[in-house]
Amino acid sequence: MAKEGVLFEITRENLETGLRGVPVGYCVTSSVDPQKGLAYVGRPIADIYAWDPLQAIYLLYFGEEGSKEQLAKFHQEIVRRSQCRAETVHAIESLPRKGHPMDLFAAAILVAGMYELNGDYREDCLNVIAKIPQIAAAVINHHAGWGKTPASKPELGYMENFTHLLQMPGIDRAKLNPIFKLFNVIHFDHDGGNLSAFVGKAVASGLAHMYSSLASSLAALSGPRHGRANQDCLEFVQEVLDAVGEEAGADDVARFIRDRLKKNQLVFGFGHAVLRVEDPRATVCYDYAEKHFPNHPLIKIALLLRTEGPKILSENPKIANPFPNIDAVTGSLLMAAGFAHPEYYTVLFGLSRLVGIAIQIVYERMEARGGKGVPIMRPLYLYKARR
Repeated sequence: MAKEGVLFEITRENLETGLRGVPVGYCVTSSVDPQKGLAYVGRPIADIYAWDPLQAIYLLYFGEEGSKEQLAKFHQEIVRRSQCRAETVHAIESLPRKGHPMDLFAAAILVAGMYELNGDYREDCLNVIAKIPQIAAAVINHHAGWGKTPASKPELGYMENFTHLLQMPGIDRAKLNPIFKLFNVIHFDHDGGNLSAFVGKAVASGLAHMYSSLASSLAALSGPRHGRANQDCLEFVQEVLDAVGEEAGADDVARFIRDRLKKNQLVFGFGHAVLRVEDPRATVCYDYAEKHFPNHPLIKIALLLRTEGPKILSENPKIANPFPNIDAVTGSLLMAAGFAHPEYYTVLFGLSRLVGIAIQIVYERMEARGGKGVPIMRPLYLYKARR
């Protein structure tokens, strides 16, 4: 039992568990409740997912909803900061195209810091938020070999500008705009303890500048246990589709899942470190997919997995959360909308998540502890002989 006045008492069971559940600070932007899911500044994501991205960013940055006049002024501020220097874009387009695009994205953020750095965390936060659509588009265009990235047009809208900047052959911008906006808003933030946010804040605690800190966040996000899970989940849905066919029903999908579990193979897209219900972000995406793309083969399989997966996984008492997470459906939704390039789905994730991380860094560096900021991260590791 914890002592009076002690929030959390460390035991041996807490060691080598990835700091799961160990309180280390405060998050002023978002929270994740096991039963209610994600909330931005106390507002559930179900109330926010249809907002314009800049409206949601305003809420996260200022901690309150903006009036019409305040949002208009904020939009103007973002527009003013949006254009990267020509040297930044040229340097990004000179980077190697080998490897996963997330490696290129992290390098691009470091390069942007060389040309765009202000040195003030608040200023750099707003500048990164404004410039990240152009940086991400330049990364994708360059990595994919789609050609030069055109001049930014932030007056079109935050994600409308991103789709304008993408040079994907045959792109249907009118079809992709609403999907990109939805994906953007629901991925802005996810409390302070997710790996990419924690790593970025840890690096910033050593007084590394904003761009270096965010580059480390992207490196953390790139792993298959974090941001790249959406790519793995899409591959899983495609594998199910290939195995059972487009005309498959619930029994076919259930049989596939059971056969996979018998072989001790993973069933991707289910479970979450915090949630004990279906991820409300996934619920929003399932509803959108069912409304707009009900006959797309991947969506049909994703919807069947949504119903059959929890039934089967809940039979195992060791599984605390048998319900779909956000990665179970977003890849299929992006494919159905016409963005058939899963290698860039984690880049889309990073384009969004850097917003919340940058704002969290501002809090930890400039507001926490009465303005003194969080000290340099230095957790205690106990010595243990390997033999």
